[in-house]
Amino acid sequence: MTSNLRAETIYFDSYDDQSVEAYLATTESDDEVGGVVVIHHFPGYDEATKEIVRKFAANGYNAICVNLYSRESPGESSDDAAAAARARGGVPDAQLVGDVGAAAAYLRGLSGSNTKVGVIGYCSGGRQSVLSACSLDLDAAVDCYGAFVVMDPPESSGMKATSIVPLLPNLSCALLGLFGLEDQYPSPEQTETLRALLTENAKDFTFHEYEGAGHAFFAVDRPSYRPEVATEAWGEIWKFYGEHLAAKK
Repeated sequence: MTSNLRAETIYFDSYDDQSVEAYLATTESDDEVGGVVVIHHFPGYDEATKEIVRKFAANGYNAICVNLYSRESPGESSDDAAAAARARGGVPDAQLVGDVGAAAAYLRGLSGSNTKVGVIGYCSGGRQSVLSACSLDLDAAVDCYGAFVVMDPPESSGMKATSIVPLLPNLSCALLGLFGLEDQYPSPEQTETLRALLTENAKDFTFHEYEGAGHAFFAVDRPSYRPEVATEAWGEIWKFYGEHLAAKK
């Protein structure tokens, strides 16, 4: 770990030539480093997510999180922007993939980049991490308890997202899945379905399922936070990205 990092809010042109807000943290390393696109959870582009972006930089990666709600809710608080996004049924998949692709290209273009880019997402962002890895050419993907990967959301949720099972054969990179055994979305049964589908398609993946943890066990600002589980799971993330995002010698 290093304290030598730079973190700032930036604006860059995304896939549709619209300027979008993002939070960028870069490591001040003499080595070429990999990059990580962080996809925030449904509660929004908040301080807890920005802390995660800085954590990646402190551990030797350039990292960026796009404010997925910045087009429709510019300048709004994360809570208000998330409420507006929920009323719209969430972020459209095509827009999400476009923003993640543009963010990955931004990271690859940074001075000192080794051009390898991974993606990680939490909650709805977990699903979107898998979606991105099935739609873009990436080097690694991490799914932190992503709901509705193998099933559509219940109609009562108001979400317009759908299962991404038809896209799983297109998974472009290794996938790390981190799940709580007390979660319902995804439930252990849904995680097992995803495991079977990835095996059927001969994909490179590793899953870890944790006892005593439900949804959002990484969320340091919520009652669901499980410090021991989160610490163990972070260890798996560092090992996984160390294998897939390091520069080739």
